[in-house]
Amino acid sequence: MTQRTALVTGGTGGIGSAIIRYLAGQGHRVATNYRDPVKAESWRQAMAADGVEVCMVQTDVTDPKACAAMVREIEEKIGGVDILVNNAGITRDTTFHKMSYEQWTAVINANLNSCFNVTRPVIEGMRARKWGRVVQISSINGQKGQYGQANYAAAKAGMHGFTISLAQENAKFGITVNTVSPGYVATDMVMAVPEEVREKIAAQIPIGRLGRPEEIAHAVAFLTGEETAWMTGANLSINGGQYMGW
Repeated sequence: MTQRTALVTGGTGGIGSAIIRYLAGQGHRVATNYRDPVKAESWRQAMAADGVEVCMVQTDVTDPKACAAMVREIEEKIGGVDILVNNAGITRDTTFHKMSYEQWTAVINANLNSCFNVTRPVIEGMRARKWGRVVQISSINGQKGQYGQANYAAAKAGMHGFTISLAQENAKFGITVNTVSPGYVATDMVMAVPEEVREKIAAQIPIGRLGRPEEIAHAVAFLTGEETAWMTGANLSINGGQYMGW
């Protein structure tokens, strides 16, 4: 396998960490951004203890200038970005009639505008090298909607619109662009929810359990492989059968 440089935004979270571990295990150089230096250092040490070295850059993905600087720093340290996983995201849940403009824009900026902010500085390098893999981590709720998540669902649906346009523009340059839409995954955030609530969520999933972060990482690794050069503009639903749209 050819060694590549991979940037995973939001890499210190549950799904992001699993993706980084998987890509590093395939022999790729890996990088991520962070905001909180204390939490980031603790995470870096835990990853290093498992033999995973990560290039880390303090960056707010809602700031386009900061993202451009992050990409330049990664390029200088470990090479041009060949694999980009737009995974960073937040929630600010409330019903729409109570939602503030700040709650709306915070989620759109972190989940959707960040895709532009990070992808724009890397796409020209991919085009010049005639190879690239871009993956958006969307959500089941971007496909089916969710009560109290108009902002989140809009941003996550928009991520796939971004995918299919970018896929068309860059196909002839050896660049594939795809989306992964996970359902409910057993990250630390979800596992902090009371057990009875988690049981109700699992009861709605035909497979009968929450997903594992490693299962999402496996799908990302599949989409970023050398052998997946003919798959672009796709949206992989990984949700245990909870949503089975076309």
